Amino acid sequence: MKILHNPRCGKSREALKILEENNVKLEVVKYLESPLSEEELKSLVSKLGVEPIELVRTNEKVWKENFKGKDLSSNEIIKAMADNPILIERPVVINGDKAVIGRPPENVKSLI
Repeated sequence: MKILHNPRCGKSREALKILEENNVKLEVVKYLESPLSEEELKSLVSKLGVEPIELVRTNEKVWKENFKGKDLSSNEIIKAMADNPILIERPVVINGDKAVIGRPPENVKSLI
């Protein structure tokens, strides 16, 4: 399993704790330090079964200042997340071809 983790985020820390308490073998990806490519984000959206906009943190300043109110295509939204990883909802846990957004953190239990 893999977690897209932001150590400064309480929900991300809670999800990580749930996984660790269940002894899940885990790769921790600090996605702000190692951003995902557009292809990786397309794959992630597919695994989540959501539209790209559902993975965006629309309350982030960078979204409000640069993208809010614009009619963006899915590819443009993915590019925005690739260029500004702070926009990616967190945490995200990936297990093979399935993934969940850990909000609430208990969502990650569905992959254990």
